Amino acid sequence: MAVVPVYNILAVPGASIPLSLERFDKMIGRVPVSGERVTLIFMKEDKTREELTADDFYPIGVSGTVVEVGEQGVLVFRSNTRVDLKSVNIYPDHSIDLDVERRPDIEDLDETVSAERLKQMKRHMLEAYGDNPQFGPMLRGMMSRWASLGDIAGIVNRWLINSPEEKMDILAEDSREKREQKLEELLRENLEFHKVNSEASSAQEEEYQKMYRENALKKQIEYLQKELDNLHPEKVSDLRKFELKIQDLGMNESAKAEAEKVLKRLKQEGQQSAESGLLYDYLDYVTNLPWKKEAAAAIDLAAAEQVLNEDHFGLKKVKDRILQQIAVMSLKGQQSGSILLFVGAPGTGKTSIGASIARALGRKYVRVSLGGVRDEADIRGHRRTYIGAMAGRIMDGIKKSGVSNPVMVLDEVDKLSTSFHGDPASALLEVLDPEQNHSFTDHYLNVPYDLSDVLFVCTANSLETIPAPLLNRMEVISFQGYSPLEKKEIAKRHLLPKALDGVGLTAEQVSIPDEILDILISDYTREAGVRGLKRCLDKLCRGAAVQYLRDRQPLTVTRDNLRALMDTHPMLHRKVRENTTPGIVTGLAWTAVGGEILYIETLFTKGSGKIHVTGQLGDVMKESAELAVSKVKALFPEKAQLFAENDLHIHVPDGATPKDGPSAGITLTTALASLLTGKAVPSTVAMTGEVSLQREVKPIGGLPEKLMAAERAGVKTVFIPADNAEDLEDVAPEVREKLEVIPVREVSEVLTRLGLLEKARDEIQ
Repeated sequence: MAVVPVYNILAVPGASIPLSLERFDKMIGRVPVSGERVTLIFMKEDKTREELTADDFYPIGVSGTVVEVGEQGVLVFRSNTRVDLKSVNIYPDHSIDLDVERRPDIEDLDETVSAERLKQMKRHMLEAYGDNPQFGPMLRGMMSRWASLGDIAGIVNRWLINSPEEKMDILAEDSREKREQKLEELLRENLEFHKVNSEASSAQEEEYQKMYRENALKKQIEYLQKELDNLHPEKVSDLRKFELKIQDLGMNESAKAEAEKVLKRLKQEGQQSAESGLLYDYLDYVTNLPWKKEAAAAIDLAAAEQVLNEDHFGLKKVKDRILQQIAVMSLKGQQSGSILLFVGAPGTGKTSIGASIARALGRKYVRVSLGGVRDEADIRGHRRTYIGAMAGRIMDGIKKSGVSNPVMVLDEVDKLSTSFHGDPASALLEVLDPEQNHSFTDHYLNVPYDLSDVLFVCTANSLETIPAPLLNRMEVISFQGYSPLEKKEIAKRHLLPKALDGVGLTAEQVSIPDEILDILISDYTREAGVRGLKRCLDKLCRGAAVQYLRDRQPLTVTRDNLRALMDTHPMLHRKVRENTTPGIVTGLAWTAVGGEILYIETLFTKGSGKIHVTGQLGDVMKESAELAVSKVKALFPEKAQLFAENDLHIHVPDGATPKDGPSAGITLTTALASLLTGKAVPSTVAMTGEVSLQREVKPIGGLPEKLMAAERAGVKTVFIPADNAEDLEDVAPEVREKLEVIPVREVSEVLTRLGLLEKARDEIQ
């Protein structure tokens, strides 16, 4: 007798059950022959032959006979009786030996009722599957062999949804009547389940068919519409154009959904509705934005460097920093690095170098002017609920460029202002933050747009008015003023050819020697940049154009005819004074247009010890004046009576010009020391730096501009704070060569060198 473990099989006595030959081969290593007795034992879990233990079986089995071994891999088992498993022995070769006892049935089954149940079940199955072309014919052929509900259960074993426990519950029932009732309930339950499942599948199939048909019709309509559009492109409606653009632009999911919603609404309301204009404008705007990411272009660092050198002379440190940014982008193959903020005086090339960066990278260039912007909506756009709503300047710049990765210059960020309309500087925080701008949302668009590929470059004349959170997102790169030599080279390479071309002249028709350029730079301009020099050259070329047309002869500009051609007087630059007077010292100042010298004048008058400060000075310089007075009183205690018997007047000439900044302390102190001692300080000596009560000379900013102003004015010696010595590297070599620059740490060093103090009084705090 063969013992075969099976899993999840419903086998009741008196039923023919088809079983897989593969199951026998796996469990006993052979296939039983026809007529062989077999006992089926039921596993609690599906396991392999090697994993089985004696505790893996339910306590009831079924004994029967193999009645047929088919050629299609199926064996027919005829169950006869139920057996109780007394013991199960599993040997090392994995064979199984059983000690069983026949389990008797309670013979309470009414054969007439049983026959009626079988008849009803056959009818139900015909109703459920008789019309099925796959199962119907096979079902009718098998019905003649069904002698009990057990036969039906054996056939449909593999499709029963019940658990092994439920099937064992039926097998364990001793009453034949109750067993058959449970079996009938199980078959009816499964029949209803498969019936509902079949109906759901049919309904789903119908839905699929409907969907397939709808998609096919849409494709046909789309194909026919496309053919019509190709035949008559002039008749394609705007709505159809919007529809095609939305599909082809490569929008993100949010943008595409919003555009389709607005298009659907426009179609429903028609072009005669009150909102049609607003909806049309929105679709026109959103479909003209570049949504697809541009492929990363190869960057040639040598070519980029050549472009920067061609477009701009000087600015070595600035170019080096830009090349570093370009090199990183080339290595990473994507936009990377800090947001660059170019800070410097007007005309130093901050904006124009942005265009050079775009040309060096082979990208589009767009400039967004932020000067005077005071409405947050200028950055983020207006919400579409407002009349006259439009997108902000950032998205407008993207639209004008036509690409998603332009070089965008945000010009004059220091001119942003705040009003009741909001804070535009705060709106820029998201734009300039690489961690956020990949999903920048303009209020007008109301969908996220990826700005991470945009190379932002900002410009400013000063850092003082830029809010700290915005400044924190940018890397500051200072644009120093140009030296006269650099201005001359810029004029020869760039400004003069453009000026001649602007009036229609050539270099053969009008010659402007280097000597004239030097005069224009020194006598007709006063700036750190070259914007004023450009205006001078333009004016000179216009005058030369008139003269050339009158004489029809090549013209050379000389000292003699320069004044007539320019039709203007040279500018009066401050020069060092020839005569020196005690109490007057030359100082250096930084202005928005570069460096300038200024004089600190002091005077004692009869009075009661009052101090007068004039020259339209700011709070910082007024405090520097008070500090200088205290410092001088401490350095010259023997002169204290002078302060008590006289009024002190401190004046900085050009009273109509506002002046302020933390760099005049050393000059004020020296001027007062000169006044007290009666010793004049040479006018060719200038100085800059702030002092403290602790004797220290504090560092200052704008050193290159100040030293250029000193050299231009004829200064020979300059005292600077020792902490600014490293900044001398930023000063043009031709300026450094003409100046004696002396770094100092204490104000007493300056006074000692100038002979105003016999020795440094270290004991004075």
